[in-house]
Amino acid sequence: MPAILARKDVIIQAKTGSGKTAAFAIGLLHHLNPRHFGVQAMVMCPTRELAEQVGDVIRQLASRMPNIKVVMLCGGKPFGPQRDSLEHGAHVVVGTPGRIQDHLQRHTLHLTGLTTFVLDEADRMLDMGFADVMASITASLPRARQTLLLSATIPDDIQKISRSIQREPVSIKADSVVAEDDTTLEQLFFEIQKQERDTALLALFEHYQPQNAMVFCNTKKQCDEVAHFLQAHDIEAAAIHGDLEQRQRDQVLLQFANDSCPVLIASDVAARGLDIPALEMVVNFELPRDADTYVHRIGRTGRAGLSGKAFSLVTPAEAPRMRVIEDHLNITGICDQLASLDRDPNYHLRGAMATVQIDAGRKQKIRPGDVLGALTGDAGLDAGAIGKITIADNTSHVAISRTALRQAMSYLAQGKVKGRAIRARHIGSNAPPSPPRQKDARKRRT
Repeated sequence: MPAILARKDVIIQAKTGSGKTAAFAIGLLHHLNPRHFGVQAMVMCPTRELAEQVGDVIRQLASRMPNIKVVMLCGGKPFGPQRDSLEHGAHVVVGTPGRIQDHLQRHTLHLTGLTTFVLDEADRMLDMGFADVMASITASLPRARQTLLLSATIPDDIQKISRSIQREPVSIKADSVVAEDDTTLEQLFFEIQKQERDTALLALFEHYQPQNAMVFCNTKKQCDEVAHFLQAHDIEAAAIHGDLEQRQRDQVLLQFANDSCPVLIASDVAARGLDIPALEMVVNFELPRDADTYVHRIGRTGRAGLSGKAFSLVTPAEAPRMRVIEDHLNITGICDQLASLDRDPNYHLRGAMATVQIDAGRKQKIRPGDVLGALTGDAGLDAGAIGKITIADNTSHVAISRTALRQAMSYLAQGKVKGRAIRARHIGSNAPPSPPRQKDARKRRT
């Protein structure tokens, strides 16, 4: 923070969950001039999911500041509304490389007044093939600016980028790798044969019985197969990978984050930026092909001082990968045998909450308090039955206890939120049909 507040260029390496986002967000907000409605700070992230989480953090931190406007520029969303938001003025832009470049090329994004530029998870952007796009964007920025470069790992390629876009950067490393004496994170490697992967994964769930978990796979097909396998064994799971439409990815992440779906089966598109404060278990269904990816995967658990478990299934062919990980982290992998695990064959796992989507959001002036008030007031639900409420531009999502879901849906089928009639539906793989809406007795004019 002192280096950021002193407007120095900074290259930051710290493990996931250590507070990097809050650090640069507080810094860039501190330097803003609220009276000037031009882009003064820009944060570039490798994925839309990470960009949206960063945007939410900045909005929360700026909520006590007057007239601060944050605009999201991400793919998978219509271009027009983003252009219109920029025309009305913005202080902070958060986005992905492809869409930021689109706006620059179409001259809808102007960065002449930019004073702070943040590259978040820069190494992931290189992995995703954004090197040329990153170079094009940075070449269009004012030379007199502060540049912050952040990641959980800083390979040689990132050092080269730093030298080309930063001026005498301050290098800060904090808990950059998982230490051998890290008592918050339990790491175990299980030796298996290739054909034993499914049964080994089930054994881990039946023995440790987590309330939530992430399982990482190396291919999209593998993600879908593992999700179906767990569902067939009464473990509610959903897959997320690059073949899903953006809307589907958003819904899966939202249900996972609000405890509607307790197990996420993910390719490495989800390895960065997910903010799950209390994730109990991470499983590498197959070891990743490099040690940095392993660090990011297991960094989903054991965050912010909480305990966590990180397990890896290792076949004989993957032994060299395990040795690379051991060398990288300076640890000796503890190998265990599945036969030593006590298993509960009656174990099953289902999310405690259910997600309801409402067809009104930020543009309809809906706030979390409006949704909470309607459900605890008119609908008569106990406040403890209401979980996380997320407001988007034209939709809202609320997590509701499964025991209170029918009561909530009965009200929403006929009731109102903030004085307006709304439509609501339960989203999920096993969502029951919503109660029918009562038809308006008045005849519509044609």
